[in-house]
Amino acid sequence: MFDFIRTNRRFMMLILLVLVLPSFVLIGVSGYTNYVSGDKDLVVVGDSAVTLQEFEMARRNQLEQLQRNTMGRFDPEVLNTRAAREMLLESLVDRRVMVTIANEERFSVSDGALRNSIAEMPEFQEDGQFSAERYNQLLAAAGLSPRDFEQGQRGELALQRVLGPVSASAAVPTSIRERVQAALTESRTVRLRTFPISDFQKDIVVSEADIKAWYDGNSERLKVADQVAVEYLVLNEDVAMKAVGDISEEDLRSYYEQNKARYVTPPRVNVSHIQISVASGASEQDRDAARQKAEVVAERVKADPSSFAEVARTESQDVGTARDGGQLGWVRPGTWPAALEEAVFALKEGEVSGVVEGPGGFHVFIANRVEAEKGETFEEARAKVEDEVRRQLAAERFAEMATRLTDLVYDNPSSLEPAAQALGLEPRLVEGVTRDGLLGVEDVGERAAAASADAAIFEDPRVRSTLFSTALLNEKSNSGVIEVSSDTLAVVRVASFEPAHVPPLEQVKGRIEAILAAEAASKAAAEAGEKALAALRESTADAESSDAFGTPLTVSRMDSQGLAKPVLDAVFSARPDQLPAYVGVTGPQGYVVARVESVQPGEPNEMLAAGLDMELSRSLGMAEQQAVMREMRVRLGVKRTADAEEVLAGEEG
Repeated sequence: MFDFIRTNRRFMMLILLVLVLPSFVLIGVSGYTNYVSGDKDLVVVGDSAVTLQEFEMARRNQLEQLQRNTMGRFDPEVLNTRAAREMLLESLVDRRVMVTIANEERFSVSDGALRNSIAEMPEFQEDGQFSAERYNQLLAAAGLSPRDFEQGQRGELALQRVLGPVSASAAVPTSIRERVQAALTESRTVRLRTFPISDFQKDIVVSEADIKAWYDGNSERLKVADQVAVEYLVLNEDVAMKAVGDISEEDLRSYYEQNKARYVTPPRVNVSHIQISVASGASEQDRDAARQKAEVVAERVKADPSSFAEVARTESQDVGTARDGGQLGWVRPGTWPAALEEAVFALKEGEVSGVVEGPGGFHVFIANRVEAEKGETFEEARAKVEDEVRRQLAAERFAEMATRLTDLVYDNPSSLEPAAQALGLEPRLVEGVTRDGLLGVEDVGERAAAASADAAIFEDPRVRSTLFSTALLNEKSNSGVIEVSSDTLAVVRVASFEPAHVPPLEQVKGRIEAILAAEAASKAAAEAGEKALAALRESTADAESSDAFGTPLTVSRMDSQGLAKPVLDAVFSARPDQLPAYVGVTGPQGYVVARVESVQPGEPNEMLAAGLDMELSRSLGMAEQQAVMREMRVRLGVKRTADAEEVLAGEEG
């Protein structure tokens, strides 16, 4: 079942969209109007409403889908914001508006249109044709009946008729597309002069009074979120490798012999042959005649091995190889009958064999090239063999330790020590783990989780979510075993909790000083740059004024040549009819003065034009859809209730 889902992931996403976002799709358009509302209406839409019950179900479905899509790595706190709640509520309102309009306007979808829509879905096709067998198989794997799926699709198609024609009819005039293309492809040649912040920092002096004033006025910027110190155990491949212990010499040799092909390349010989054929059921007299002919040929090519290929072309009765001079290619042990292998592997390079009886008649061979067995002896490969054996044993040991770790932390919920001692794990401690991330050394000191070798464990949203659960925060109990990755397991517990606070001045003094120094240096760089810019704009000696600038760059809106966006925007704000033109702007590294020296119009580009048509039409279609949606909301009298404000503020019970 899971293999089936993995190989049909795109279809399963379609099913999720039908089942989850938005919720209640499967009950169809009419089902929405018949839905029994909860006791709290959040948004009134005509004669119906989006209810608290509907909103909470949609939130659960949204979270479950995101957790599935990220293999459990999605941080639920991302959705626990007013912005996220508002976005979800608005999507439900839009959905309800479309359902209401679809019902009022009696939009419907015929059985034929529904069948055609489903038949066109690639997930249900084999060799480009709809497959009823695949259709039923995929729906069964998703736990969905054809009736429910088709009812949901009918509702979706009906809703598409509300806004679908709006976006489908959106078209951008050619003149607009041409102007956008011209703006994108126009290029300008510029040279830059930068006033780096670093050049001004050495002259900046920050006083104690300045630091204190900034601290008093910006305490919220310094506020540190709720944080925990964490005791934890890690079980990973390295731990399992150490737990394997010594491996006997006998086991290593046995592994080497069983897997010798991985360390040793067997001998091989490149051969050609001349075949004198004997028919099946030939008489003894015919066989003797064939043997005598083969012996004559053998004596001839032994006398002059260089003639082997030519003789093979004229004398060999193996039609398939004769034209290639009898070439058979490389032969390895175990691929030919024993008698033939014994003959060819006994040859030295360039040596011709005697007559050898084999399949098809009598053969004469020549060894074109001979390669002896090569590779590593056991002694030479010993370190590699031991590493491979240790890794295999470690995988088994890892599984055993994981099972035991699960039992130990469950049996001893208030301490990690029993599990650590029993499994030989090292208890570890880090600080500065918040719900949203990790604090740095400057915030919590040397034990900061962000600076530890295990930072990746605490960057996992599942680990942080577990740490801030009620059981771990209030009861200081062990977590269960958390699978951080396929070869890393962790168990965590809260050692201490520190509520959100503003650190004392002494702790953040250095950071404030750096902020103030950077701000002052940036201001000084800007002042120097603006002064130079003013002088350049007043100067008429263009040749002299350009000396302080760097090498020319040709930039466009599509190829910035690494220029920061504020600098690029400033360059393209210069009037092209007054060149050279000077513009200035504060960039990431300081103040930048740009000298715009020339403007080159863009050239027509068919691929860009086609892409722009699609993108501009899509953007216009979305804008027109939003405008129509706003009008439909006004028509239906969409209105939020007081309960909605409580929900959006996160105050719902």
